[in-house]
Amino acid sequence: MKIEPRITTLSNGLRVVTDYVSSVESVAVGVWINAGARNETAEHNGAAHMVEHMLFKGTQRRNAQEIAEVIENVGGNINAYTSREVTSYHIHLLKDDLPLALDVLADITQHSTMPEDEVEREREVILQEIGMCYDTPDDIIFDNYYEAAYPAQAFGAPILGTNEIISQMSRKTLMGFVNDNYTPQRMVICASGNFDHDVFVKDVEEKFNALPKGQDASKIAANYNGGEYCQTRELEQSHIVLGFKGVSRTSNDFYTARILATLLGGGMSSRLFQEVREKRGLVYSIYSFHSAHSDDGQLLIYAGTGPDKLPELIPVICGEINKIGSTITEKELERAKAQLRSNTLMSRESMMSRADGNAKSLMLNGKIRSVDEIISNINAVDIASLGKVAHQIFNTTPTLSALGPLDKMENFDGIKKRLSGS
Repeated sequence: MKIEPRITTLSNGLRVVTDYVSSVESVAVGVWINAGARNETAEHNGAAHMVEHMLFKGTQRRNAQEIAEVIENVGGNINAYTSREVTSYHIHLLKDDLPLALDVLADITQHSTMPEDEVEREREVILQEIGMCYDTPDDIIFDNYYEAAYPAQAFGAPILGTNEIISQMSRKTLMGFVNDNYTPQRMVICASGNFDHDVFVKDVEEKFNALPKGQDASKIAANYNGGEYCQTRELEQSHIVLGFKGVSRTSNDFYTARILATLLGGGMSSRLFQEVREKRGLVYSIYSFHSAHSDDGQLLIYAGTGPDKLPELIPVICGEINKIGSTITEKELERAKAQLRSNTLMSRESMMSRADGNAKSLMLNGKIRSVDEIISNINAVDIASLGKVAHQIFNTTPTLSALGPLDKMENFDGIKKRLSGS
């Protein structure tokens, strides 16, 4: 018998999600907050990510070392991440230690003190992280993409912030971000693994009783513009990201867009990999994927190549984009469906993946899709719907992000003409 996730909403608006799996000895548990880089002001860009760091630096009961040791002493793992829409603090450990994990999560999200000396120390750590990202071309190029696609918007700003802003970020700003965003209505407590739902919910209710009051804040809609961000740097390779406006997580075309990206460049059997790498030897790495958010999405193509290959590479990529909507075969479609089905089912074997997926689905989709519903949606995609979505996506204004030696690359206007078929 399949046991679907259970959702309980507490009196303060905090949602608790449990996903019982009897066959494992562990539990993945975390706090997910519907707040990230897109919830920042321009002058405080990077606050969400810096808060994520600071919540590990001490509470009224534990210092930074004790926060790490108390979980690792029982063999668990504690971690966190910040994205454009979500911040997560999560722990994976043995089932008998679940109360300890919940206590630590409640402690850091409600009682962090953010000492001034720790703020200064962590500021330097984040500046190093920004520098590392800048030195990693296939990381920074995606930040550049978002800045070009969503100009002058929090949605397009870098998650890490900038050197200038982080250097001035104050403890007051960080505490204010927590008070404004770490509210019950914007949070989900989620766990997957071997534990009792009722006991867990009661424990959450007892421990998460000091959250700041607040309402679900409105957000500014993402406004995809398209554009270019090309930066010449002395590198061995030229790095290219070509993207288009995709669909949101709640769109009826969500699974169609994922299958389209898989067909185009989602694996070694994909069209881009076969044509660009295997047949022509133009790149070592090329892939495409669809990235969906609560109210928008992007279909992106990445390629890294030698600068002398750019004159041949760009026309080939544009050619594959132009023809995919009208040339998809049943064999390709079935292979892409099989990939998505298997990815969905295999991710269920990871408790952390299950918890993360359930929490984000509830926050960003408004519901948790069952596995049967996901598989049914994948199976329902047909060639006609793929053609429609391909036309919809690839007729939007493209966004080009390029980094490295670019003197041999066709200009953006020329690339747009190729994509328009003119």
